[in-house]
Amino acid sequence: MSWIREGELNLIEKLSANILKAGPMPKHVAFIMDGNRRYARKRQVERQEGHTQGFDKLAETLRWCLNLSIHEVTVYAFSIENFKRSKDEVDGLMELAKQKFIRLLEEQDNLEKHGVCIRVLGDLTLLPLDLQQHIARAVVATRTHNKCFLNVCFAYTSRHEIANAVGEMAWGVEQGLIKSSDVSEALLSRCLYSSNSPNPDLLIRTSGEVRLSDFLLWQKARDQHREGQALQQHEADRACLADLLQHHGNGKPLDAQRRREALLNYTASREERVQDFLGALQHKRDSFLTDLTSQAALA
Repeated sequence: MSWIREGELNLIEKLSANILKAGPMPKHVAFIMDGNRRYARKRQVERQEGHTQGFDKLAETLRWCLNLSIHEVTVYAFSIENFKRSKDEVDGLMELAKQKFIRLLEEQDNLEKHGVCIRVLGDLTLLPLDLQQHIARAVVATRTHNKCFLNVCFAYTSRHEIANAVGEMAWGVEQGLIKSSDVSEALLSRCLYSSNSPNPDLLIRTSGEVRLSDFLLWQKARDQHREGQALQQHEADRACLADLLQHHGNGKPLDAQRRREALLNYTASREERVQDFLGALQHKRDSFLTDLTSQAALA
């Protein structure tokens, strides 16, 4: 089954799409892919068949999203918690994922036609090496596409994503790219796997469950705290400036105008450090994927 189905909508589908488009449309929709095992039990088929049909349904969903001009889709395909399932089931899911990413690589012309950029969010190091390589090839092959984005959360949990972002900031401090005083909630948001994406406008769990299952937790709360984060950052900059003036000043207090100028200069220098750090972080992540594709080519 193709990742993105070709073909025009039928008359009923076109009518439904036009009705939906008459109202406000989300720009980013997230799906928790769930219920495949229950579906398999209900239909009395193997679990693997349930997972395969779940992917087929995803392909239908992506077709609808393209026709509805929904430019970004995020799917929760495999949680780190899923590694606790039986070895046979986990191995089957890894094999299914490998087959689908191989199929995706065979569909590069179709992906280029629609401008689909594939991103895989999660800890790829937890996956078998051959699957890592197939994923890396798919991501590298489509990363210049910018009409629409498909984010596949694989070997992912929100807790792991947040912990990884903290580790990335620690790496930045160790490398001398940023100062410990630059670490903040706002910077953590920019170190997440999903930092290049807007927050989802709509979340759908396909099984009808309402549990969030450790999916995009930080992203769901980010907008609520954005103003507070900006205020915290401003206060942190003021505190750092006061400390610098105390230790490196000439002992004379600055007037209000000069303090404002000094604060603006400090904020600008911090943001420059942060941008350099984020550039280095992106280079590190890109190099990881590029190295995997090179390994695959030599294999």
